[in-house]
Amino acid sequence: MEDLKVLFIGDIVGRPGRLAVRELLPRLVGQHAPDLVIANGENSSGGFGITAETAEDLKKLHIDVITSGNHIWDKKDIYDYIRTERRLLRPANYPQGTPGVGWGVYECASGAKIGVVNLMGRVFMDCLECPFRTGAELVRKIKEQTPIVIVDIHAEATSEKMALGWHLDGLASAIIGTHTHVQTSDERVLPGGTAFITDAGMTGPTDSVIGVKKELVLERFLGQMPVRFDVATKGVELQGAVVTIGREDGRATKIERIKMPLQA
Repeated sequence: MEDLKVLFIGDIVGRPGRLAVRELLPRLVGQHAPDLVIANGENSSGGFGITAETAEDLKKLHIDVITSGNHIWDKKDIYDYIRTERRLLRPANYPQGTPGVGWGVYECASGAKIGVVNLMGRVFMDCLECPFRTGAELVRKIKEQTPIVIVDIHAEATSEKMALGWHLDGLASAIIGTHTHVQTSDERVLPGGTAFITDAGMTGPTDSVIGVKKELVLERFLGQMPVRFDVATKGVELQGAVVTIGREDGRATKIERIKMPLQA
């Protein structure tokens, strides 16, 4: 049987990021024919958080699953929306009783099932449940339904993301890092058959400081006073990765970085 492909889109930042998805995703789908499209959308509304309206717009752009991270709660209307919308995930290692879910199994048009887990790191971030233990438990649970499991690890520290990659090597099909908005060039397939990249990057304006207007960030660093951050608009790119996975065994055979500019 033919291998499966999963397209993962790095953190979508504000209106420029959504524009990049709208304009460039059809071309990527034509090139790679992914069975499932996943995107981290936690900064897709104004650069901080995600609204119900934005989530619905991303779904209409043929994004199958939206993952998130520490900014998932920034927009208050998401609380009710996430309680019933199973295609918007929050980190699975939030405490029991937190609204929403942190994982799911999704059926592709081909009939194949792909599991997705959203985790958040703890180094320099909120102190949640252990992502290593939570991740391993959920991956094993999902593998009772399908051998194919993709993990979004939303974390600050590269060491924590790399460690999780090794911890789940041979269990998950792919471990893809998000949060830093800076794409890394360390994509590889680990010995156990797990595709890994420390950070998939950012879908948004690269003429910026991680998506924010650079002059505002410089003002903040130089003056050490509160500054309202606004999303930049120039140098927009779609960044992410495409993973090729064996349909029967769930082992990755290839991971390819995506870095596609939006032409003005």
